[in-house]
Amino acid sequence: MEKKRVSFKRTLTLSHVILFGLAYMTPMVVFGTYGVMAELTKGIVPVAYIIALTAMLFTAYSYGEMVKAYPVSGSAYTYTRKSISPQLGFLIGWSVLLDYLFLPMVIWLIGSVYLNAVFPSVPSWVWIVAFIVLTTTINLIGTKVMKNVNLLMMAFQLLVLFLFLVLCSVNIIQGTGVGTLFSMEPFMSGDASFSLLLAGASVACYSFLGFDAVSTLSEETINPKKTIPKAILLITFIGGGIFIFSSYFLYLVFPHYTEFQNIDSAAFEIARLIGGNLFSALFLAGLIIAQFASGLTAQTSAARLMLAMGRDSVLPKKLFGYIHPASHTPVFNLFFIGCIALLALTFDITTSTSFINFGAFATFIFVNLSVIAHYYVKGKKRGGKHFVLYLLLPAIGASLDIWLFLNLDKNALILGSLWAAIGFIYLLFLTKFFKKQPPEINFEEAEEAV
Repeated sequence: MEKKRVSFKRTLTLSHVILFGLAYMTPMVVFGTYGVMAELTKGIVPVAYIIALTAMLFTAYSYGEMVKAYPVSGSAYTYTRKSISPQLGFLIGWSVLLDYLFLPMVIWLIGSVYLNAVFPSVPSWVWIVAFIVLTTTINLIGTKVMKNVNLLMMAFQLLVLFLFLVLCSVNIIQGTGVGTLFSMEPFMSGDASFSLLLAGASVACYSFLGFDAVSTLSEETINPKKTIPKAILLITFIGGGIFIFSSYFLYLVFPHYTEFQNIDSAAFEIARLIGGNLFSALFLAGLIIAQFASGLTAQTSAARLMLAMGRDSVLPKKLFGYIHPASHTPVFNLFFIGCIALLALTFDITTSTSFINFGAFATFIFVNLSVIAHYYVKGKKRGGKHFVLYLLLPAIGASLDIWLFLNLDKNALILGSLWAAIGFIYLLFLTKFFKKQPPEINFEEAEEAV
C-alpha cells in the first residue's frame, strides 16, 4: 500500500524560522574552533570571520533565489540537478553525503578535546569513543530529538555566550588583555598575511554550516517564497555577527594566542581566566551539551540520508536501505557512521573541519552557479537589474567560495579530492558510463524520518 502523504500546517513565521536556523548553527561553535583559527590567522580571527561572512552572504542570497524556484527538499542537490545536469547533481549529492558522514566526527572531536582539557588524565580517545557509543545507543533504540529541544539548547548557549562576553568586558575594564573595550588590534597585525586570513576564513566557514537548513521548512512556513530567503540571509548575518563579536572580545581579553597551553581548547582556558572554576565549569557544560545534542542530531540525519539513498538504490539497498523491525531504526547506517567517526582518533580539528568544508564549498559553489543557469541562461532574465541579480551577485558568490575552497587545509584537499574521485567512479558505474540517467536521491524521505 502506498504511504499517504501528510501535509504540514503553515504555522511558522519569520522569527520561528530564524530561531530554528540559529539553533541548527550552534552559536557556541565559535569557541570550539577559536584556538585553531587564532593560530592560523596570527590572532586576527575577527577578520577571518568577516571574510567568511561576506562569502556566505552572497551564497545565502543564491540559496534564497533557488528556494523560490524549487521550494522542495534536497537543497543544493536538487538545484544543481534541475538547473544544470543530473550528473553534476549526483556529484553534489555525493558531496552532501561527505558533510553528513563526517560532521558527527568533527562535533565529537571538538567535545573530546575540551573534556580532555579538564580531565587531562583521561585520553581524548576515551571521550571520542564514549560520545560514539552513547549517541549511537540512543539513536539505535529509536529516541528522537524533539525540534523544540533545539530552541532550549540555543537559549542555554546564548546565556553562556552572554555571560562569557560580560565577564570578558569586566576583566578588560579591570586591565586584563589589551585593557580597553575599543581597539583595532583584533583587526590588524603585522604578522598576519592575507593568505593566512583566507586559510582562517576557510575554517571559519565551518561555523556557518546549517544556515541553509531552514530551506527544509518550506512546507511549514507561512509564505515560504518570501519568508525562507529572508530568513536565510538574516540567519547568516546574525550568526556572523555573533562570531565576529565573540572573537573580537576573545582577542581583547587574551591577545597572546601563542601562550595557549592547548590551541584546540583555547576558549576553555580563557573561560577559566575570566570566570574561575565556577564559570569554566558552566562554560564546559554549555559546550559539551551543545556538542552532544548537535552530534545526536547529525548522526540521526546522516543515517536517514543513507537510508533514503539505499532505498533509491544510490547505495546498496540491502545494507543501507534496511530498517530494524523492532527499533524501526537504520541500524547498519548508525553503526557505519559510528565507525567513520573513529577517524577522529587520527584527525586534528583543523583538518577535520576543513574536510567538512570541502563538501560544503562544493555545494555552495554550485548553488551560486545554479542561479546563473536557472535564471540567466535558461530563464533568459538578462536585462537591467536581472544582470546584477542573476549573474553578477551569484558569480561573485561562486568566486569567493572557490577562493576559500582553494585555501583549505592541504590534507583536506587531498582527502576531499579522493572522495570526489570515488564519487565520479561510482557515478560511471551507476550510469553505465553515462548511458543512462543517475538515480534520483529522495532527500525529502530522509528529512521526514529525522
